[in-house]
Formats: sequence, structure tokens, C-alpha cells
Amino acid sequence: MNCNGTTRDSVAAANPQVADTLCQSEGEGSARQPCCRFCGAVLRHTFIDLGMSPLCESYVSAERQDCMEPFYPLHVRVCEQCLLVQLPEYVRAAEIYTEYAYFSSYSTSWVDHARRYVDMVTERFGLNGKSQVVELASNDGYLLQHFVAKGIPVLGIEPAANIAQAALNKGIPTVVRFFGQEAAKELASRCCPNLLLGNNVLAHVPDINDFVEGMRILLPPEGVITMEFQHLMRLMEGNQFDTIYHEHYSYLSFMVVERIFSAHGLTIFDVEELGTHGGSLRIFACHEGQRPVGDSVTAIRQMEEEAGFANLAHYFTFAEQVKQAKWALLEFLIAARRAGKMVAGYGAPGKGNTLLNYCGVRTDLLEYTVDRNPYKHGKFLPGTRIPIFAPERIQETRPDYLLILPWNLKNEIMSQMRCVREWGGRFVVPIPRVEVFD
Repeated sequence: MNCNGTTRDSVAAANPQVADTLCQSEGEGSARQPCCRFCGAVLRHTFIDLGMSPLCESYVSAERQDCMEPFYPLHVRVCEQCLLVQLPEYVRAAEIYTEYAYFSSYSTSWVDHARRYVDMVTERFGLNGKSQVVELASNDGYLLQHFVAKGIPVLGIEPAANIAQAALNKGIPTVVRFFGQEAAKELASRCCPNLLLGNNVLAHVPDINDFVEGMRILLPPEGVITMEFQHLMRLMEGNQFDTIYHEHYSYLSFMVVERIFSAHGLTIFDVEELGTHGGSLRIFACHEGQRPVGDSVTAIRQMEEEAGFANLAHYFTFAEQVKQAKWALLEFLIAARRAGKMVAGYGAPGKGNTLLNYCGVRTDLLEYTVDRNPYKHGKFLPGTRIPIFAPERIQETRPDYLLILPWNLKNEIMSQMRCVREWGGRFVVPIPRVEVFD
């Protein structure tokens, strides 16, 4: 199957409902294998296999500390036809996102990033009190609150009821449901978004065709879409394997996203590189023919091609550097503990849980971690069962090393935890390599 010429009808035919993510391999009696969520081709090639791991946002309560916990494969494939890097849907999205533990507002730098984005798009697209903004996966209203402050009508769409309630408590209209074609058709009767946006959601949807087609349906003829997602090129370049977890179904290059949008009648007319999450892209899209395509699109596409992302062999270079990072972290932790040093963690993010489970780190190497989110206090990290406390625990125990698990926020965290330096403690960042900061 050649995905470069894929149409919306052929995508729909080739991409069955995600309830059946296996397709028949060639040859009589051959085993059923995962198939590409975009083009439907059999996934024959491994990008990275991180073994078995629990759901990274399923924190364990004290009452369930001695109970069995399910583990699922973290075996990421790359499609030889369309080059989409993807994790099969080992766990249904409804089981992951019905109740979720990630509240965006607890990251000050992320809220600031959202505010700057709102200022930019408001000016660029002339948004005002007669406009409407709809955000997909709106979380706790961390972004839409900035539009509300400007008097611009908004609507959030968020599948996790507990997080959506936090947005409602702020006075931000929010619909609790998953987004796709069906939701778009229902919302179209009461929504006409001048701006339809989604930050870090495109990688989280198991049926990417249904999601993008839903955006096409909901977007009025002259409307604009913006999406932000972690850039696969930067993920590989920065050895960011810990951002692989079951909630992230796809790992996206620009050329693949452009191909998917084009298959659904949407044109990417602008793109920006961002520093968030270790390196992200922000794309601007519209209905075909509505806006001229800018030079930035050609530049990013060419950058990826020159880096090798048009060649299947390039994707096989990632696994070895991941092993090296694992060994380096274990060597550091073991040496620190042998020297009688205390190591604690800062943060309980999803990426940290992938890192700790893949490396086999338990409380003998990392005594505890802390997090600003009260939802996680008194719970335990999935898989490793490392306890989570409030940040005040750091002051009480004065660890020699503080391992920063959300490494993308290291500057924010080192600023917040200046007290660590007062007793001679040091900060440790595990990605892209183990680095110790005095």
C-alpha cells in the first residue's frame, strides 16, 4: 500500500476500528500482527522495545499497595509504508483517560507557555468577543483561561471527568467526552470555531484518522487548526525514550503528520519549532486551498529528509543509545548508594515511570519522590511502588542527590528547590544522559 496517495475513503477502508488493531500477515496460517493505525499496513519493524511496563499515570493507592498490577508491552513499531512510529493500542483509551492524574496547571512554565500562545494567536488571527475557540483535550483549563480573560468565548473538550471538573470549577465551559467524527458532528450544530486547537493530544489518540477527520468536520471553511506535539526528530536526537508510554500511541515526524492531514483534506500552511517537551512542533492547518503554504513547511520537511526520516533504516538507530542511557543511570545510582548517599526524586510524571520501570529502579536506589500535585500524595509510582510525598519532604530529609524526573522542567525545578544547594545537595538529570548539577 502506498500511503502517499491515500484518500479519505481509502484511509477509512484500510484503517479499521481500533478495537481490532491486528491484521493478517502474508502467508497461509501466519500469525496476526499489529497494523498501522494510519495506512493499515502490517507493522513488521521494531523502533524500540522497552519491555513490559504498567500504565504510567495509574498511581497506586496505599490500600492497593499489595495488590497485583497489570503490565503491558512497550514495544514501539515503525510502519514501512507510511513511516508512522506507533505503539499498538495495548490498552483502550477509555480505560486510561476516564480518570487521569495529569493536571497541566501544576507546571508554572507550561501555563506561561499557554499564555504566550494565546497572546500570539489572538493577535495573528484577530480573535475577539465574536470569535470562538475550541480546545481538544483541554485538561484543567490551563490554556482556555487566558482566552476567557480576554473575553473570547471558549469550549473545552476533555475525556477525563476529574480533570474536566477542575476546568468547570474555573468557569470554563467543558464537554466531557472523547473527540472524533461522531463528536464533531454533534458539536457542529452549536460550535463554529475560528480556532480549533490541541496541545499534546495528537499523539494520544488511538484512531488518528477518526480524530483528524473529526477536526475537518468541525472546522468551518475559514477556520484554523493549531496542534502541538513532541517532534520525533528531537525525541531521537535527545534520547528521550522515557516519553514512550501507553498513553502515547504515536510518535510524530512532520512529514507523517503532513501526510495524515492531507489524507483528510487539511493543509498545513505553517509550522514552528518549540523547545517544550524536549523539542516540539506547532503546526497551523486549514481546509485545502484556504491559505498559501509558507516557506517554514518546506524548511521543516527538508530538515527531516536530510536527517534521514524518509528512510526506514534511520529508525533502527535508536535502540542502542537507549541501552547506554539505562546503564549510565544505574551505574550512577548504584555508585551513589554504595557511597552512602541518599537519592530522592522530584516529580511523578509519566516519563519518569517509563524511565524507572525500564531501568528496574526501586526504593533501594531511589527512596522516594515528591510532586506538587496533591492528587498523587500518599500514593506510589506504578510498577516501582516508590512512595510519593509533598515537596516539603525534601526539606525534612535533605537528600544528597535530587533526581529530576520531568527533565524538561529542570530549570523551573532547580529554581523552586534552591534549598537543596543550602546543605550541599546536587541535582541529577537522567536524559539525554546522566548529568549532575552542583
